[in-house]
Amino acid sequence: MSKRVLILTGDAVEALEVFYPYYRCLEEDIQCTIASPVKKKLQTVVHDFLPEMETFTEKTGYKIDSHASVDEVDPADYDGLIIPGGRAPEYIRMNTKVQEIAAHFLKENKPLGVICHGQLVLTTVREYLQDREVTAYPACRPEVEAAGAVFVEQTLHVDRNLVTGQAWPDLPKFMKEFFNVLKKAEKVNAK
Repeated sequence: MSKRVLILTGDAVEALEVFYPYYRCLEEDIQCTIASPVKKKLQTVVHDFLPEMETFTEKTGYKIDSHASVDEVDPADYDGLIIPGGRAPEYIRMNTKVQEIAAHFLKENKPLGVICHGQLVLTTVREYLQDREVTAYPACRPEVEAAGAVFVEQTLHVDRNLVTGQAWPDLPKFMKEFFNVLKKAEKVNAK
């Protein structure tokens, strides 16, 4: 049976953090669904770093279709979840169905990959985040720690089923580790 991965995002998602995981999943013959609060063509953004700026820049990126609204999603139908960063997590985290989906993957110990600002979604389900080790974009550290997680100062970190990364430059290792966790879960479920 083919594995199924859900990508949970919205408008202003960081372009690389949605396109890279989506296409990598397809390359691995994994069925991949992009879900957002409303099924629509999503506007991505491109974040970059300039030496003269203390924070990142933002430009408009390519558009990408979401395949489903979050209300159409049953998280039990998916083997793994990826939550990209950008500005999307700031507003999708307020959606109760988004919170339910994130909680499902933490509670059931199913493979969960979260990168950059995506950890903001996890802060809304803090009862499942307590004492978990995560990394995130460094500016998200206060929210991650306030939610009871342990912030790890690494660009990539794996805590059981939870793979976290700091930003888009970490995507190759992030996806490699996510696939490793997905394969381990498949072996456990096959027993």
